[in-house]
Amino acid sequence: MTGTEPLAGRGPDEPHPSRLAPDDPMREAVLAAHRAARRAGAAGYTDPATGYWVMTADFLAGRGTCCHQGCRHCPYLV
Repeated sequence: MTGTEPLAGRGPDEPHPSRLAPDDPMREAVLAAHRAARRAGAAGYTDPATGYWVMTADFLAGRGTCCHQGCRHCPYLV
């Protein structure tokens, strides 16, 4: 894809439920790590549950398009 895709109607701190379920036991810790990374202007954070590197919604939005790789904070997924 080229250009810029429209962003989903969610705020940047609200991942799509298919990427982070509302009842996930680590949800609050994950969202706190995401918010802290966004405040710091970081591209991502270390997931408190898995230890994996996770990109922030801000970083992903700056790319301009969805990569279709299942990013937790994808700002394009509707």
